[in-house]
Amino acid sequence: MSTDIENLFKDKVLGHPGGLFVLFFTEMWERFSFYGMRVLLVNFLTMAAIGYNPGWEWSVENAGALFGTYAMLLYITPIIGGYIADKFTGYRWAVIIGSLIMTLGHASMAIETEFSLYLGLALLVIGTGFFKPTMTSIISEMYKKNPEKKDGAYTIYYMGVNAGAFFGMMLCGYLAEKIGWAYGFGLAGVFMLLGTLQFWLSGPLFGKIGAKPSKVNEVELPQNINEESVEFDENFEKEEKPNPFTLFDKILIIISSVIGLGYAINDPMSKIAGIDMFSALQIGDFEGQYVAVLFALALFLVLVIGRILRYTAVVRDRMIAFIVFAFFTVFFWLSFEQGASSLVIFARDNVDRLLSGGAATTFNIVNTLLTVIPLIIISYVLYLLWKKTFKKIPGSNVVLVLCFLLMWGIVGWMLNRDFKTVAYDVTYSAIEQPAMDDDGKQKVDKDGNLEFIYVPITEGNQANSSQKVVTRTTSIAEPLSFNVGDKLNIITKNNEGTEFGFLDEERLAFAKENAIALNRDNGIVSATITKVRDNEVEITVSWFSILNSFFIIVFASLFSKWWESKYNPSAATKYALGLIIMGVGFGLLAFGSSGAVDGVKVSMIWLILAYLFHTLGELCLSPVGLSYVSKLVPARMIALMFGMWYLAIAIGNKLAAVLGGQIENITEEYSLSTFFLIFTIVPVAAGVLVFLLNPVLKKLMHGVR
Repeated sequence: MSTDIENLFKDKVLGHPGGLFVLFFTEMWERFSFYGMRVLLVNFLTMAAIGYNPGWEWSVENAGALFGTYAMLLYITPIIGGYIADKFTGYRWAVIIGSLIMTLGHASMAIETEFSLYLGLALLVIGTGFFKPTMTSIISEMYKKNPEKKDGAYTIYYMGVNAGAFFGMMLCGYLAEKIGWAYGFGLAGVFMLLGTLQFWLSGPLFGKIGAKPSKVNEVELPQNINEESVEFDENFEKEEKPNPFTLFDKILIIISSVIGLGYAINDPMSKIAGIDMFSALQIGDFEGQYVAVLFALALFLVLVIGRILRYTAVVRDRMIAFIVFAFFTVFFWLSFEQGASSLVIFARDNVDRLLSGGAATTFNIVNTLLTVIPLIIISYVLYLLWKKTFKKIPGSNVVLVLCFLLMWGIVGWMLNRDFKTVAYDVTYSAIEQPAMDDDGKQKVDKDGNLEFIYVPITEGNQANSSQKVVTRTTSIAEPLSFNVGDKLNIITKNNEGTEFGFLDEERLAFAKENAIALNRDNGIVSATITKVRDNEVEITVSWFSILNSFFIIVFASLFSKWWESKYNPSAATKYALGLIIMGVGFGLLAFGSSGAVDGVKVSMIWLILAYLFHTLGELCLSPVGLSYVSKLVPARMIALMFGMWYLAIAIGNKLAAVLGGQIENITEEYSLSTFFLIFTIVPVAAGVLVFLLNPVLKKLMHGVR
């Protein structure tokens, strides 16, 4: 009698069971939704409340505090969700439950009220807790009898991760920035719902795989470092019996967890709402929440050190090596995750994203190839899956086809819109005012000319008789046809008020209603078309974020071959390379922005190169970490150490958002280049240090590679 696993392997797609590709598409739509929302959040929160695409006008510091807590909790809840899936729901139901909760979260965020935003983020954190740990568990169960194919299966699966991230950031970002934020948040929810539906309808293909909780939570240990009642290491030292958690250990876990969760919630709450649960602990200018966090970390270190000391020498040394790797992981992620906060602000406010004429045409062609070729390849995979599994799971296949038809439609609309976008010169009236420095003197440019600022005349900002009114020329780019002499209404597109967009009837009405609600000038400027120029394209802020996924897809196989060759470096060397290469990426940003002054944009080539180096650094370091949890840690500590590893990533994510939130403050006080130098020096210094520790770490690892 055939088992469910054997049946699953009968219908193969590209040498793997069709069920793997169901999981591929499920993960793809989840990552589409996650990254589609992630790339929008800080941009939306910090965008000016009056403008072409108004946001909430939060400070970057407040937006970073909220996003950092969200990102931090995403690595905490899967520990709980994985336990629930193991003991109660089973993996497949955990995926469905998590997906539905995340769908509600995306829908809530699309409403764009403060309550719906917080509710949406909370639902996304909870839903991710169910979803994140269970997908790989299903793959592990599927390949239980075919371990030799597991590496290939995970490679295919992670291509789904990157494909979802790529298209999610591209399409959600494009809709949000060109049409409206609700469309971007809403699209993320639509694909999350469809992804949930296709997975639910695929149940007959899996049989009982992942359907019921396991009686025993199996943990894969590549080096077979497993604590039974008696175990021998390579030095034939007899291990002690299992090291149980004492009551004191459990108390330390509870206290440190409660304080850590309290900090995660308190940080944005204190900044945004002014409610500080830890204010009584403040010491001078040092905030009370940081006092509490340091205390919690001290308790956690007591817990970890106490447990490590109860093991024999070899196991103890290996666990110390693991903790060193976890420590340096924090430094990597606090720099790498600037991609979700400060680099979004940098791309929006400081990078020249306008291309015209031949440059615009070249970009449109490259962007078409970059989008269409991967979509054709993935559509072909869907075709193969349809041929093999339609009779067993017709509903799931139909939903997938609907997903792809929708995505092809949006891609076609996006590309057509960019090819049809034309630039126009327009004139408008503005009030000329002297630009003053901090000493009350008029600024002078490098050529000795006096500097002025120009305030557009709007419906609510008219000039008086003593003010000088001048005619200014700017440009707008729209996929619409205008003629010289046409009158139209424009409004600022960016926070600096230096770029403008055309207000159609719908946007015009909303601008007036929004201004009334905020009791502010509506910012509407009357303008006249004076010249029809070449094709022009404004690259979206979110487009730069897709480069990480693109570079991973391009370079992942190269790094994989490197790791499998005789030139495979040690773990510490990989860590050092990852940190230093990423620091080089920020160094390029520091160099590229070194000459930037107010109103001067930085070439986009620096940001593209930065994402390239960040990705190369990620490929060196990121895959190393989790594999060393199972290689270096004894089985009875595996759950705690997995938790500790995710805690290190969570801390890195939180610190990334907190530090990224200081981009405006540091730029104002020092310079933009100084801000990026921080993220150059810190990871490079950490990389050099971990490289110097290589001999020590090799000794502590006792032969584990």
